[in-house]
Amino acid sequence: MHAGPSPFLAACRSEPVERVPVWFMRQAGRSLPEYRALRGDGSILDAIRHPELAAEITLQPVRRYGVDAAILFSDIVVPVAALGVGVDVVPGRGPVVPEPFRSASDLGRLRPLEPELDTPYVLETVRILSRELDVPLIGFAGAPFTVASYLVEGGPSRDFARTKALMHTEPALWASLVGKLADVALASLRSQVSAGASAVQLFDSWAGSLTRGEYSRFALPATRQILDGLTDLGVPRILFGVGTGEILDLMAPPGVDVVGVDWRVPLGAARARVGPRPALQGNLDPAICLAGFDAAAVEARRVLEEAGGRPGHVFNLGHGVLPGTDPDVLARIVELVHDEGRTAAAGAGIGS
Repeated sequence: MHAGPSPFLAACRSEPVERVPVWFMRQAGRSLPEYRALRGDGSILDAIRHPELAAEITLQPVRRYGVDAAILFSDIVVPVAALGVGVDVVPGRGPVVPEPFRSASDLGRLRPLEPELDTPYVLETVRILSRELDVPLIGFAGAPFTVASYLVEGGPSRDFARTKALMHTEPALWASLVGKLADVALASLRSQVSAGASAVQLFDSWAGSLTRGEYSRFALPATRQILDGLTDLGVPRILFGVGTGEILDLMAPPGVDVVGVDWRVPLGAARARVGPRPALQGNLDPAICLAGFDAAAVEARRVLEEAGGRPGHVFNLGHGVLPGTDPDVLARIVELVHDEGRTAAAGAGIGS
């Protein structure tokens, strides 16, 4: 397990820290030459099934960047793939399900997850990392709406037409589907924490496609099922989605310790929307990193200014690292945030 006090875990709990912690979504992977050299060709799902390999890939960005947290090298479809649903991750496209979910009969494809039997390689990866890391490890899962959208659409979608049709025409079937997916995600996350993860993140990547009413009715209940089911573990719970500016307040119910904010919403505006309680994570535009360090530094300082020096800020990108990103830019951003990101003195309230 990591040694010493963790600025990341403290910030997740909205406690004052000496420096603003930073990590990057998709910090491991294609932007790193050492990753490309190690991985070669083949499916990401195959790589995830090899614990020593997955652990090394998780460690690479921690060594290179000096970030304050590691995130497990895995994928949000790993649990459902392990259940034999029939899903693959196609390079350049994402999760693909050749036989999409269409009727109640498909619910039988989602049996309860037994992590020690179904995903033992994930747990072994976490155990290796808990021994080797000196920063906290973030475990993660896909939120039910986002995973369900892949199962129903058969892959990534622009309009989520089939998903929304199912939600509105067969709400009971939809509730059963996301309820089963919530059980799967909860079992996966609890097993990751038991194996050594110190925090968890739920990726509701496509929740921004929903109206406020749709999110409240069709997505949030299953998400809360997961969050509530983690309460007894005492680890920080992060919830993130893309394009979620209009539902940020709904994404901060009791049970969420940190709300991830994409690059579209200034952190000051995000704070006004969610209120004083949850910490905020974000939210440098990942595309600006392609413009070089000078341009990225201007925007990184703006993010820190928007955060206002209040406790409860984890610096991150507003989405994942883009494949063409220069690793040196990210390394220098970490240094900048550590040097210039300060929170109010100990004892100051988050709303101060």
